[in-house]
Amino acid sequence: MAEWTLRAKHRPCAADHPPEGQRRFRLTVEYDGTAYCGWQRQINGPSVQAHLEDALARLTHAPVTVIGSSRTDAGVHALGLCAHFDSATRIPPEKLAFALNTMLPADIRIRESALAPQGFHARYSACAKVYRYAFDNARQAHAVGRLYAAHVPVPMDEARMREEAKALLGTHDFCAFAASGSVVKTTVRTIYRVRVERMGDAVTFSVLGDGFLYNMVRIIAGTLMEVGTGKRAPGAIARAIETGNRLELGQTAPAQGLTLCAVLYEGDEARALSYF
Repeated sequence: MAEWTLRAKHRPCAADHPPEGQRRFRLTVEYDGTAYCGWQRQINGPSVQAHLEDALARLTHAPVTVIGSSRTDAGVHALGLCAHFDSATRIPPEKLAFALNTMLPADIRIRESALAPQGFHARYSACAKVYRYAFDNARQAHAVGRLYAAHVPVPMDEARMREEAKALLGTHDFCAFAASGSVVKTTVRTIYRVRVERMGDAVTFSVLGDGFLYNMVRIIAGTLMEVGTGKRAPGAIARAIETGNRLELGQTAPAQGLTLCAVLYEGDEARALSYF
């Protein structure tokens, strides 16, 4: 059991309940983000949400709006994005995953489908998320796996990166870690766990937090990469937290290295720690 408890910050409202005559369904969605402009439906390209809503409309014979736990950018992947939708369909909840997977492209899969608990909202009930960023640290880039890791051809010191990442732990104002133009009520976030590890040429950074700003994980990953390769002096993350200065941090790492591993809800403490 963790020394902290996952609690949603959301206050109950009408959006927490399906319309009369409908039920709320919960989906766990996995996707390869390479071909998509992101999770959210957009007019300028294909999205995961659009494919899912279109498949559900054909399956249930009615328009369906799918609410995701979070948005991911173009090229970012997900192993466990959570989503919900409301529908009057009488299809057994556990059968929805099988039916949808026959209608979705091969790079989008529903890992699990179920009835949502009373008052559940995929976004507002979420308590924390786990992200992983992967680097390919081979001198020559690998052909296999190139869509899921950012190539760094110079040696990376993972011990230095591990020490640098420790500054993230705790509750801080992460205003320096938000991409330009992001609009949020507060930039204060809590980071519960971080991990940097190497297996051969693969260097990965994993992080568990109660929320993340737009491009925050990619900015952290880019900073760790620069510290690990000696391009940036250690202590950059601590300095950025103290000063709020984006210039203390490194580049925004490429999208393909980022994967949303899990979205966590109340009672998911043990599951959260399983990633660390």
